[in-house]
Amino acid sequence: MVTTERLRIYPTDAAQMKAAIAAAKDAGLKKAYEEMLAGCMAHPEQWDWYAMWVIELGDGRRIGDLCFKGLGRDGVAEIGYGIEEGYRGQGYATEAVRAALGWAFRHPAVVSIEAEAEADNAASQRVLDKCCFQASGLTGEEGPRFSRRRLGIESMLEVV
Repeated sequence: MVTTERLRIYPTDAAQMKAAIAAAKDAGLKKAYEEMLAGCMAHPEQWDWYAMWVIELGDGRRIGDLCFKGLGRDGVAEIGYGIEEGYRGQGYATEAVRAALGWAFRHPAVVSIEAEAEADNAASQRVLDKCCFQASGLTGEEGPRFSRRRLGIESMLEVV
């Protein structure tokens, strides 16, 4: 579990992911959750790098989730995140991504974290900017790609 001033962020187990898949109304989100569970089952030794991570407020209200899409042998992982509509615009995504980066960069094998944000999703791109991601000039399935390299001090920080 990763905690911040306002949030608790933790990876889910198989039962929680199956429940999220069953509850997902959006086909794209359902597919993403299914891919996360498949990654967990294929790579149980890297469970946290494939699992859905719940983002909760201190009182236990779930406000979103995030995930890493595996950790490659090259030390690169991709992060994805989403905040429920009623909680957007309050800095929760930035806080959660910073905390997740702190967790990831405490692993010595991690060289960089990448992300994609749809071209018209200015809010998501702003989160990446606040978290020191740089545009890579590449475009992925979900839009422009961004990268955040290890700065060297993250492993000493609770939240970057």
